[in-house]
Amino acid sequence: MTEPQAISQPSHDEFAALLEESLSGTALQEGSVVKGTVVSIEKDVAVIDVGLKTEGRVPLKEFGVPGLSTDLGVGDEVDVYLERVENAAGEAVLSREKARREESWTRLEEKHKANEKVEGVIFNRVKGGFTVDLDGAVAFLPGSQVDIRPIRDVTPLMNTPQPFQILKMDRRRGNIVVSRRSVLEESRAEKRSEIVARLEEGQVIEGVVKNITDYGAFIDLGGIDGLLHVTDMAWRRVNHPSEIVNVGDSVKVQIIRINTETQRISLGIKQLESDPWEGIAAKYPVDSRFKGTVTNITDYGAFVELEPGVEGLIHVSEMSWTKKNIHPGKIISTSQEVEVQVLEVDPDKRRISLGLKQTQENPWIAFAGGHKAGAEIEGQVRNITEFGLFVGLEGGIDGMVHLSDLDWSKSGEEALKDYKKGDTVKAVVLEADAEKERISLGIKQLTPDPFEGEAASGKLKKGVRVTCEVTAVKDNGIEAKLIDQDLTTFIRRSDLSRDRSEQRPDRFGVGEKFDAVVTQVDPKTRKLTASIKALEIAEEKEAVAQYGSTDSGASLGDILGAALNKASGDVEEEPAEKPKPKRKTAAKAKADDEAAEAEASSEEEPAEKPKRKRAAKAKTDDEAADAKASSEE
Repeated sequence: MTEPQAISQPSHDEFAALLEESLSGTALQEGSVVKGTVVSIEKDVAVIDVGLKTEGRVPLKEFGVPGLSTDLGVGDEVDVYLERVENAAGEAVLSREKARREESWTRLEEKHKANEKVEGVIFNRVKGGFTVDLDGAVAFLPGSQVDIRPIRDVTPLMNTPQPFQILKMDRRRGNIVVSRRSVLEESRAEKRSEIVARLEEGQVIEGVVKNITDYGAFIDLGGIDGLLHVTDMAWRRVNHPSEIVNVGDSVKVQIIRINTETQRISLGIKQLESDPWEGIAAKYPVDSRFKGTVTNITDYGAFVELEPGVEGLIHVSEMSWTKKNIHPGKIISTSQEVEVQVLEVDPDKRRISLGLKQTQENPWIAFAGGHKAGAEIEGQVRNITEFGLFVGLEGGIDGMVHLSDLDWSKSGEEALKDYKKGDTVKAVVLEADAEKERISLGIKQLTPDPFEGEAASGKLKKGVRVTCEVTAVKDNGIEAKLIDQDLTTFIRRSDLSRDRSEQRPDRFGVGEKFDAVVTQVDPKTRKLTASIKALEIAEEKEAVAQYGSTDSGASLGDILGAALNKASGDVEEEPAEKPKPKRKTAAKAKADDEAAEAEASSEEEPAEKPKRKRAAKAKTDDEAADAKASSEE
């Protein structure tokens, strides 16, 4: 029996040298992608040999693509990322996901630089958008970049491979942003360009109503949308597009305009029908009357349809002869049939101006025809303004009484206080102008003008004595009314008396009567001025002229007393033996003094006695004057 051959046992140094020799033959480095072979599959991990002293374990889920099943078998060669050659358990740390990510980043960067599309799968929803797997690299898809129009349900797009456009990449942060919308817009733009190239202006095509807005409807023309504006739906007025079309309707439209730059297409339906505005001027001549239906009411008027597609405007100023500054809706209503008169036709601007009030009787003309100037009318005060009264007249019109036509004597503001709204007043028609729609009335003209009576006849003029009655007492004078005459006057403080101490308005009372003399009469300004002072001066002159002069030494009271006594017959004759000496006047006394001085200077008497001689001379002269006066009497 032979002995077994002894197996050589390598030493520790020999084993280290052999291991180093084995590893040096490979180019494996941590942090790089290496190729490995699947040696076995255990439950949810795959054991992969990458040529190291031990294998690595990689979860099976890292080999799958979101939305696709995992298809991996023993012996398959795969690329993995070598994170560490050996961990604490003595195994190589490998990652299929990181290997795919590194490969994807390199490939995605190249496509991003070339502005090429990439394929990915939406596999999860996150805040603000979705996550997309780009063959190992995870990218972010914002919610606004999912589709051209906002979509509510994204479920049909999940886990489905589809193209994306890379918007931004940051390898250091591991951030990728993609867009699905840009891909759709690009494909739609290409499709739109092809469709637009086949379309021509004026072409009639059929489309489907896709959407309706307040200003029109969008029509799908087979891959491209055109706008059917509300004004191009019908020749008549359309308040809302839903009156003509509904979503899903198939309609025949005409291409009105194509903008090649923006690829916008304008469509129209009314262009398929004849234009009702052709020959409109001959169909609706000016001043002719027609019946129509009110279709719309605005703040500035109402639109009336004369026939389908032809509307005219009744301006608010042409609705009523009397109702001004009122909303048209208070005069007519929508769908009401009215008779109108054509005022103006403009075929170029496609406008017809209509009038409603022209079909009714003009109350201004009717009033002017039945009431000439000077006619008396009666009506209620409808309004009071700062410049006069408005009086309601027949036919629903108003006439105005100006402030200056309220009273002959009172001021306009003062006379206006005598009236209130609702009062029934009588007035005289001063002027009726139907063209300007203006009627002027007067209340003071119901009575004769006092200035045209007494003043014009000459009975009331300067210097005439009048009797007045106090109507108001003021600080600067008194207001008074002439008795038996509809005239007033104002007597200033300085004209209340000749005596300054009596020039006080408070010594008069309202209702007190007194005499005065007219100092001024001005019919143009309708002003009459009187004065008590002037009357006193006139009476004094008259008394002095008849009964004496104040130069004689008699006072005005003595003269007036004598005049009154003579007028009453009570004057008694004084005895002849006791005549009243007549006093010298100041001039006479002065002359006598001068004569006496001259005589005294001519005599040769002592200088100390001139005064006594002058006094004796004056006494002699006085006695002579008294004697002469008694003899005259």
